[in-house]
Amino acid sequence: MNIIWLLTVVLGLGIIYLFSARRYQSSDSVANAYDEWTQDGILEFYWGEHIHLGHYGTPPKPKDFRAAKVDFVHEMVRWGGLEKLPRGASVLDVGCGIGGSSRILARDYGFNVTGITISPEQVKRAQELTAPEIPAKFQVDDAMNLSFPDASFDVVWCIEAGPHMPDKAVFAKELLRVLKPGGVLVVADWNQRDSRKQPLVLWERWVMRQLLDQWAHPKFASIEGFAELLQATALTQGAVTTSDWTQETLPAWLDSIWQGIIRPKGLISFGLPGFIKSLREVPTLLLMRLAFGVGLCRFGMFRAVRA
Repeated sequence: MNIIWLLTVVLGLGIIYLFSARRYQSSDSVANAYDEWTQDGILEFYWGEHIHLGHYGTPPKPKDFRAAKVDFVHEMVRWGGLEKLPRGASVLDVGCGIGGSSRILARDYGFNVTGITISPEQVKRAQELTAPEIPAKFQVDDAMNLSFPDASFDVVWCIEAGPHMPDKAVFAKELLRVLKPGGVLVVADWNQRDSRKQPLVLWERWVMRQLLDQWAHPKFASIEGFAELLQATALTQGAVTTSDWTQETLPAWLDSIWQGIIRPKGLISFGLPGFIKSLREVPTLLLMRLAFGVGLCRFGMFRAVRA
């Protein structure tokens, strides 16, 4: 009888999970999702100021969850060669969240950073967290139609925003359009395996559908495919450089779940509704870990220079 009861509960939770998906509908659906997470503070409590994965070293080793996120920013700076740029260089942080990476770029490297996000609540929170002496400012903007003129920035920086973009070709062109000649584009993103070389089988298609529908993603690009789109803009100087950081970032998925276990204060702070909302994300985090662990998804790094 207990087994039947347990199976009924699991089935019920599964149905709720599937039918309460946050499917991508428009840029508004993305903005609304992030507005909600920012307003209640749950994501910031568990993930900190950096709403992206961490870098756990090569090969990966155990590391504090939030320290790994900070390390990711510094590793991305080094991989992109940005540490060679002079202080005062202008940086556009596309999909800046609540400004964690923007503040590191401004404080530790002396860059003048403009962070943009489609979420007004994220902009508000980023401004609250940024001290006046840090040269970083934030505004609402759409990465598919950036409000800046051509050749505005020395660097365009973007972490894990690509899956929210419905047209990857337009996204690629916008990123490069606002770069000055000789400027550097550095992108870190979640990517799907290149299905042109190895088509997805049935279970893989189901997993990818959940990864899209649960977190307001219209589609994932492949590393090869997005590099080709950047090249196709005819705005790049030379070849686009790519790298795969799947192994370096893989521990972050289970680590993010572990935060909910070792930080029970969240249950007290956010109450039962917050606990349920957090618990609802666990299946997606596990599916992400599965997808990146078996090669269905890959963590792609991209570097391009504006012609």
